[in-house]
Amino acid sequence: MNHKAIYALYPTVVTADDAAGAFDTQGNKVVIDEAAVAAWVDPDAYKYSRATAYPTIQEQLDMQYWDGVNGTTIWADTVASVKSENPKP
Repeated sequence: MNHKAIYALYPTVVTADDAAGAFDTQGNKVVIDEAAVAAWVDPDAYKYSRATAYPTIQEQLDMQYWDGVNGTTIWADTVASVKSENPKP
């Protein structure tokens, strides 16, 4: 069960349990359209992809230092590449 999708698609849901189902504030069971949940795309997914694709902060600082010393743009090119490979929706 994709809880994030359920909470995004069904704002009245306050609890979602894999075994029991989804419930609103009064404890009423909310019927979930599994196809809609499966089709839901997390609007923040690009953030997670970018976070894992970026070099570490230490590596980025080293890139920036050497770019300054050598007059290169390796750091800016690396960041731009990550952003273009993981665009915002």
